[in-house]
Amino acid sequence: MKSSKRIPKPENETKLERAARYWLNNHGADYENGWRGAYRDLEYGGCQAGTVNFLIYYADTVRFFKHHKKEIIKLLNETLDSTGLDGPKALFGDKWDDMDPLADEDLNQNLLAWFGFEEAARSIAMANGYEN
Repeated sequence: MKSSKRIPKPENETKLERAARYWLNNHGADYENGWRGAYRDLEYGGCQAGTVNFLIYYADTVRFFKHHKKEIIKLLNETLDSTGLDGPKALFGDKWDDMDPLADEDLNQNLLAWFGFEEAARSIAMANGYEN
């Protein structure tokens, strides 16, 4: 399959998907293989490695989480349902703060912002023929 340098806007794109697609396309401009190179970086290090420049600091990740909260929680529930895991602690391990089960604090909101962005990017990449 010939590699497309940009991901086209799909119908019914969510705000979270739009943010991930926008980053993939813009960051992909630095790569010969376009968005695929950007996604490979994200896939390798994740948001926690600072790959996504607007999701590094708590102020930014918390704002991102709050802006996309409904979509991120929906993704979280879908992931928990599909994997059979019994909650965020099972998914995130020791990174999840058990004392904040509703993600009211920065730490868990940060984790969920990264999770939401990475899952949206993964879904977009797979829908557009990404193969690792």
